[in-house]
Amino acid sequence: MENKSHALAAGLFVLVVAALLAGLALWLTRDQTSYKYYELSSKDSVSGLQSQAAVRYKGVSVGRVTSIGFDREVSGNVLIRIAVNTSAPISPTTFATLGYQGVTGLAHIQLDDAQQPQPAPPPGPSGLPRLPLQSSPFSQLAEQGPAILGQVQEATQRINELLAEENQQRLARAIDQIGDAASNVGQLAKRLEQTVDTRLNPALAVVPQVAQEARQTLAALRQAGDNAGRAADEVATAVQRLSAEGGPIDEIAAGSRSLAGAADRFGRVTLPRLNHAADETARAARRLGRTASGISDNPQSLLYGSGRAAAGPGEPGFQAPR
Repeated sequence: MENKSHALAAGLFVLVVAALLAGLALWLTRDQTSYKYYELSSKDSVSGLQSQAAVRYKGVSVGRVTSIGFDREVSGNVLIRIAVNTSAPISPTTFATLGYQGVTGLAHIQLDDAQQPQPAPPPGPSGLPRLPLQSSPFSQLAEQGPAILGQVQEATQRINELLAEENQQRLARAIDQIGDAASNVGQLAKRLEQTVDTRLNPALAVVPQVAQEARQTLAALRQAGDNAGRAADEVATAVQRLSAEGGPIDEIAAGSRSLAGAADRFGRVTLPRLNHAADETARAARRLGRTASGISDNPQSLLYGSGRAAAGPGEPGFQAPR
């Protein structure tokens, strides 16, 4: 009978301690913050976003994600419900984006303000207000990347077609024709000078021969001019095709500007947020390490607290060791 009474007392003690621990855990994890709930509907992928993920307003934590599901109003959309602290300055210009923390791939909801008020989406079946959800820089880059690559590929293909072997041969022939025309003009000028110097005499005895040679010279000049004109037309056509509006050169310039704009947005917006998220993760890891070290050095602190340090010499309550 005495053994049973000891076992019963031990069991009651264990139950009381367990109840105290449960009450202590509930008291430590209680949340007395007042929240206001909002909904977000997105057609983009929300990979990396989990329930209880942080909600930040311009980098400051103001709430958490309460649930993630599918939007019954819009087929294929993801419905995200968030709880935001009532002290957060939510205004008609506030919109949400999906942010990522460092290289871990974990996502969070980032709130920010636009320059002008945006039309708020209509409330869903739950009646909760909805905030506009814009695409993140990573989503925009992923969407524009294939289009930019397609434009660059198309421009490269057109340049290759323009610089094909047949077109290169035409350009070479045009240059050769221009050279031949210039050589013919030089020869004709020499012949004309010789004719003037040697064929004309005071007696004008050979006027018919001079006239015949002049006609031949004029015919040769006309043929050389025609050859030079055709060559110039071919060169002008090739240059016009290269510099035409919407041509290969314009498409290459447009693709380069699109790539430069995407890289600039990535450097100005995404990289600072990634660095800030990495700093916060490092600080949280250091705090968790200090807490674990304190528990390892003094496990009784979980039940009895850290306690008070013994009084030293000269302090009230000091007792000399015997």
